[in-house]
Amino acid sequence: MTGTTAGGPPSGRAGLAATIERLESLGIPARDLGELPSSRARFPDGAAWRVEIPSVEGPAPLRAVLDEACERAVPVHRVSQGSGMMLLTASEIREMVELGREWGIEVSLFVGPRAAWDVGVQATTPSGRVASGAIRGATQTVHAVEDVRRGCELGVRSVLVADIGLLYVLGTMRSLGDLPDDLVLKVSISLPVCNPAAAKVVAELGADTINLPVDLSLAQIAAIRASVAVPLDVYVEAADDFGGTVRHYEVPELVRVAAPVHLKFAVRNAPGIYPSGGHLAAVAEATARERVRRAEIGLAILDRYDPLASTSPARTRSGRAADEGAVGA
Repeated sequence: MTGTTAGGPPSGRAGLAATIERLESLGIPARDLGELPSSRARFPDGAAWRVEIPSVEGPAPLRAVLDEACERAVPVHRVSQGSGMMLLTASEIREMVELGREWGIEVSLFVGPRAAWDVGVQATTPSGRVASGAIRGATQTVHAVEDVRRGCELGVRSVLVADIGLLYVLGTMRSLGDLPDDLVLKVSISLPVCNPAAAKVVAELGADTINLPVDLSLAQIAAIRASVAVPLDVYVEAADDFGGTVRHYEVPELVRVAAPVHLKFAVRNAPGIYPSGGHLAAVAEATARERVRRAEIGLAILDRYDPLASTSPARTRSGRAADEGAVGA
């Protein structure tokens, strides 16, 4: 997918080099100033990047993601959910877990209780909304832990955590054997990790993967990567209520700087679906499919400019690894 197009200018890496050369010949820097070190860290299987599709709110949207991923040959390694496990029935959780097991996809479900849906008002104000995922009070902490216990009993092995106290409790309970030792604790974007010190703190409390705010620069992300070894989860495209950033052309640099990294693809200009349910079924499935399409666009840019960047094997409908689904593998 790189080289010179027939009868036209160079494309791919050659085209990129030509563009940089031309800009520099005009006295225009071709890169924002500042050294961005390449990360040599990788996932356990040697992959530099994986794909996460967020806001997959139940079995039907998950099936839509799987179907669309097959049609578009997009590797999907993780799906995450935002409405919370407490708003899924036991059968729905079991079905999502089973689909994840069948397809080799991590299914990460949000802890249900949170400040934004409680009786408090600060989380709903312009200045206080950063605490929307916080756990309010001792009783709600108990409810949150019970939500995780219920999920684990139903087979869940990855949960999103948006409260630092809850992260401490869950990390401690896991180390004591009260929760499965293979339970992944994923720090939510609602628990902002904006700097290297914060990243070190949540990693020491038990975070296995850290979702970064959508508006961090490559230099800021590189500094966080230098401070922790756990995977970073970075939105390539974010929902409007998180800022609506669109960073598709940065994907190659995000992989280079942040590896191991989960590339996350949401959709701008889409209705909010939290908390989801049957009344939002059509939009939940439609936006799930569009997120996969957005991933195809982002991965095409990655393949154009860094075709050797490695990922983990994808799956086919039969559940077997498929080379054609693993871009750059």
